[in-house]
Amino acid sequence: MVLGGTFLALAPTGIAAPANAAGDLLIAPTRVILDGRRGAEVILNNIGDEEATYRITLELRRMNVQGRLDDVDVAGANDKEKSALDIIRYAPRRVTLPPNQPQSIRIGLQAIDTLPDGEYRAHMLFRAIPKTPAADGSADSGNSLRIQLIPIYGISIPVIVRKGNLQGTAALANVRMGRDNEGPTLEFDMARQGDKSIFGEIHVTKPGQSEPLWEAKGIAIYPEVASRSVSLPLTTEVAAKMKGDIIISYYEAPEAGGGLIAQVRTVLP
Repeated sequence: MVLGGTFLALAPTGIAAPANAAGDLLIAPTRVILDGRRGAEVILNNIGDEEATYRITLELRRMNVQGRLDDVDVAGANDKEKSALDIIRYAPRRVTLPPNQPQSIRIGLQAIDTLPDGEYRAHMLFRAIPKTPAADGSADSGNSLRIQLIPIYGISIPVIVRKGNLQGTAALANVRMGRDNEGPTLEFDMARQGDKSIFGEIHVTKPGQSEPLWEAKGIAIYPEVASRSVSLPLTTEVAAKMKGDIIISYYEAPEAGGGLIAQVRTVLP
């Protein structure tokens, strides 16, 4: 007898994952912002060698003070989260992708005129549907048991709806070096004010030098938290270069203009 087990591998979204972070699926863009005036498209591309099928759903995720995005059950969702599920529309909801054959997912909105001003967010999950393994034809005794684990890969991207003239600012503080099980980390606290999320990239430079010695892209802080901690993995070589006087700058993503959001100068031991 064969039991087919599964496990799910999802890409984290507190720090934006690369577009091809799950299996052989390439996604662009990895973040969608809608304002009700026009829709958007997300392009999927199977960069693997075999045909793959993906189911597309909307999920709720809520950021905590560690920057992790926790799953939210609809029964425990607040009004703003439920509204996000109600107003975001997309098609198709299931795609089968031959190798190197792109497919667009169209995203739009229901009317949002009656909604209060604010930011609404859901996360679009692209989850691979595993193929049913073919029988290998081997003879198993009636009492034998084989368990086959089939990975189910998935990646999610935020779909953000903004209504009204929303503003947001951020600040960086308490920069320090840390360490986790994988090695050294750069850690700091991020505070947010206003009514919209902040998203961008971190550049670390030495005073008087324009070229960053290290960068981290896709750093977000969402409206449900006023502050969060950030911990970013470093190589041993980069960690050694950061000792002494450094400047940490938080910039908008290039597609949003690349402007400076926040900056702090500190000395690391």
